[in-house]
Order: sequence, then structure tokens, then C-alpha cells
Amino acid sequence: MKIKYLIFVSLVFLNGCGCEAIVNRLAFAPAETATDVPEILSAGVREVYIRTADDIRLQCFFIPRRSSPGIIIYFHGNAGNIYERLPELINLSKTDISVLGVGYRGYGKSTGKPSEKGIYLDGRAAIKYAMEELGYARDEIFLCGRSIGSVVALELARNNKFAGVILVTPLTSGQEILRAHGYGPISLLVGDVIDNMKKLPDIFCPVLIIHGDKDEVVPWVMGQKIYSQLNVAKKMVTISGGHHSDLERVGDVLYHKSIAQFIRASGGG
Repeated sequence: MKIKYLIFVSLVFLNGCGCEAIVNRLAFAPAETATDVPEILSAGVREVYIRTADDIRLQCFFIPRRSSPGIIIYFHGNAGNIYERLPELINLSKTDISVLGVGYRGYGKSTGKPSEKGIYLDGRAAIKYAMEELGYARDEIFLCGRSIGSVVALELARNNKFAGVILVTPLTSGQEILRAHGYGPISLLVGDVIDNMKKLPDIFCPVLIIHGDKDEVVPWVMGQKIYSQLNVAKKMVTISGGHHSDLERVGDVLYHKSIAQFIRASGGG
């Protein structure tokens, strides 16, 4: 994971030079989905497919919880696929809320090729599906973005009143990722790349941030910076000893309790 991020940040500046295709190819590390396993059926998980506005077919997983009026739409990180996130989706559903995990274009069984603009379209298609096919109102929807998924969650939340936004190990911007990994001079050349900070003035719903203080990929200070710049109801939870990909294991009780409390406080549980 760290190596993939280093490759990404070392080439992000190319986007500022107009080489978007190269950046997209290196910023995303999709994996194909393996064959199904019994855990899907036993956990009540449904595999669903969603069409985007540009006719991409997305592999997604839906876990219904009839006892809850709300739903979490989950956007994963830059590597792997949504199938590999099933354990996390199942754990999220145990907070007594429905969950829709979105597989980006080019990941798993989804068609197309990933790009920053493309994954925004994927997110919009998921929201449309949740509202029109599953029957959720906008104020019953929580957007959850992990790592690069935070870019999707915040983009979709701009000027929209969702129930809330959950950001796990969120990054601030491509420029600051470059600086964090020792590419300070190059960061001066970077344009408007995966910039979460510019989105914050347009966020009007409650936000929960969860970050590990030992995150070696997206430093904890990035989550703190996002938190400090938000002008909405907000909470930041720090997982002591937590790295980029082990927050559920290191801070199991605190991690899931924080999400459950946030959902209840925001009227989703």
C-alpha cells in the first residue's frame, strides 16, 4: 500500500502538466473480484449492479437492515476492490444500518477504467440508486469514504444535506501528499489534484473523522487539518497506535462505537 502511494505521489505532478491518463493509471490499483464465497449469503449480502450516467456497470454490495431508516454508502481506498471490503461492510452493518458498498469503475467486476472524474460519477450513480431503487431520502444517507474514498464522499456532499459524512484516514490534497512523502519541490508544480480542502466550505452536514496516529501513508495531521477547517457539527476520533489499514483491529471497540454513536446522533439509527 505504501509503495503504491509513493508511486502515485511521485507522478501526481504530471497531472498539472496535462498527463492525466498517466496519473489515473498509477493513482488507482484495482484488482479483479474472485469467485463468490459462502460468507456473502450467510451475512445477507446482496451483489447488485448499478449503471452510471456514462453507461459504466458497477459491482456493488448491499446489506439491508430493515430495523434502521438509514443507509451508509461506502467508498473504498485506491487498491483492491469492493469484494475485499466485505468484512468491513458487514461490520458497518452491525451498527444496525443498511450498507451499500460501491465498486469503482475498473475495480472487481465493474467495467470501465478508473479516474478521479469517473469515481465521482460512480458515487452519484450510487446515490441515485439508493434513493430511486432502495427508497432512501437524502437525509437518511450517510457517505463513508476511506482514504482516497474520502475524496468521493466530500465531493458528493458538497452543497447537499445528507445525514452525515464519515471520513476514515482522509487525505487533504495531492500537493500535501507529495510534501508528506518528501516531494516538496514537486508539490509546487501540482495543480488541482484530489483536493479535499477546497471542498470543505461547501459541506453542510455533520462529519465524523477517524484516523490512526501512526498512519504512514496518509498522516494523522491531514485528518486533523480537515477537522479544523470544517464549519459544521464535527468529531474527530484518533486511534492510538493505528496505521493506515488496521484501525478496526487496533481500535476495534472505539472505531465501531464512534460510528454507531455518530449515526444515532445524526438520526440514522
